[in-house]
Amino acid sequence: MGDILDLSHVQLSDRPLVVCDVDDVVLHFAAPFQDFLRQGGHELIPRSFRLTGNIVSTATQVALEHHEVRGLIEAFFDAQENHQFPMDEVVDTLHDLAREADVVFLTAMPPRYRDQRRRLLDRLCLDFPMIASEEPKGPILKTLHGARALPCVFIDDMVHNLQSVCDTVPECLVLHLMPDSPLHLLAPKAADGVPRAEDWPHAAELIRAYFRAYAA
Repeated sequence: MGDILDLSHVQLSDRPLVVCDVDDVVLHFAAPFQDFLRQGGHELIPRSFRLTGNIVSTATQVALEHHEVRGLIEAFFDAQENHQFPMDEVVDTLHDLAREADVVFLTAMPPRYRDQRRRLLDRLCLDFPMIASEEPKGPILKTLHGARALPCVFIDDMVHNLQSVCDTVPECLVLHLMPDSPLHLLAPKAADGVPRAEDWPHAAELIRAYFRAYAA
């Protein structure tokens, strides 16, 4: 892997494992990022499910280049503690699930912004272990879960992350969970057979049904 991935802080018990993405799954990203852009004289015009090409200067309406978009994303991650907030019912739902499963965050973010995200999650009472990496999520999950004969669940809003886990950890239940933002309405559809969770209470229902079926 490109970055040095340290999983030593993640200590799993002999229980099911629930791994979930953070941006637009646990914490809102799309809406606060658009507010952040407007404050800096930019706007996101959702014409496709991508940021490069759709972020423009408010003054000129000229689309920003990829390196400029990347710079804005990193500036947002640096300031995330002042902008991001939790999805509806996520805090109570994850704590309820944690009574019967290990919960781990796997966030697709440059590791150098790990401390900011850790502080934000802790402040929101989401003190579950967190892995920050820009590497494919399937191999990370495979390393984390290993050959344990226990249920494994993965939740993400990005189809390529879901597919990465499907390809690498086929025994894992993958759930597609995303906000109904204008940008996400343009997102690719998940593969056939990948359940869509409408919200966190619905995700919990699907997870518990999977746990029951696994134990039967």
